[in-house]
Amino acid sequence: MDILMIGGTGNISASITRRLLERGDRVWLFNRGNHPEFEALGANLIKGDFNDVEGMKAALAGRKFDSVADFVCFTPEHAMRDWSIFRGNVGQYIFISSCTVYQKPLKTFPIREDTPLKNPYSAYARNKMASEFALLEKYREEEFPVTIVRPSHTYGETKLVGAVLSWQDAPWTLVDRARRGQEALIHGDGRSLWTLTHSDDFAAGFVGLMGNPATAGHAFHLTSDEVLTWDEIATIFAHACGAEPNIAHVPSEFIEENWPKFKGSLLGDKAENLVFDNGKMKRFVPGWQCRIPFREGIRRSIAYYEAHPELQVVDDRYSREIDAIIAKYRAL
Repeated sequence: MDILMIGGTGNISASITRRLLERGDRVWLFNRGNHPEFEALGANLIKGDFNDVEGMKAALAGRKFDSVADFVCFTPEHAMRDWSIFRGNVGQYIFISSCTVYQKPLKTFPIREDTPLKNPYSAYARNKMASEFALLEKYREEEFPVTIVRPSHTYGETKLVGAVLSWQDAPWTLVDRARRGQEALIHGDGRSLWTLTHSDDFAAGFVGLMGNPATAGHAFHLTSDEVLTWDEIATIFAHACGAEPNIAHVPSEFIEENWPKFKGSLLGDKAENLVFDNGKMKRFVPGWQCRIPFREGIRRSIAYYEAHPELQVVDDRYSREIDAIIAKYRAL
């Protein structure tokens, strides 16, 4: 197949790109060209800026693809940009949404694809929902071949795991803290259930959906069947770092109120019991299942960082912020 990946070099998309190339697909990456290692593996680069709509249209004019997956589409405006570019010249358009779109607070378990979409806490979730609605309307109106994929918490070689870890933070800081015996900040009482999916497992399912015309108009979440509490996650993480867990519990509401960058990410996501029914994925991709347990996957991630010293960045400010939240709560 001829496949276009918009982005294609991030935590999730890099695993997918590698798997497609191993399978023998012809893969094009539309991005700024900052990761030449994927070209060395056989991917074709279309250099451009996805924020430059006219430039993107010009770079892709006249090209047709069996499947297009956009990993950097976060708003309905971007979704409609993609629709205007790919309508009539793509066999399948995959929108990467998020499991944050599901109803919060949750009222039924486990989560299925027909669980209501409603998250009043997270602007990110609301933008993903609006994008889904806009693209599905184009599917209903003109059969635009959209397939929706909803990842939950996906980690991998270049992405570590933390209860209070944002994309702005240096993740190796958490490894450094664990090895120094410093506290791991966990929201709530640490007993809420969470699902972690390794990017290689995600890629296996995602590639299985690509090129399947029966997926048009459908939404799929794509997650592991392994379910852990946040205290279990913190314990496994500490052991992978060669340390013993030292956990500090602080209520989600307190963290969000006193640490604005996490507003909505706890009450709108991590504080819930996120347990998924993956039956629909397994019906559409027979034989697929996640095979990498967290205890193995996180050791792979830490080993990757240890093999790449340039990634071992410790953010002292982030570390001090963690300590400050814990101290402020204990001073109440």
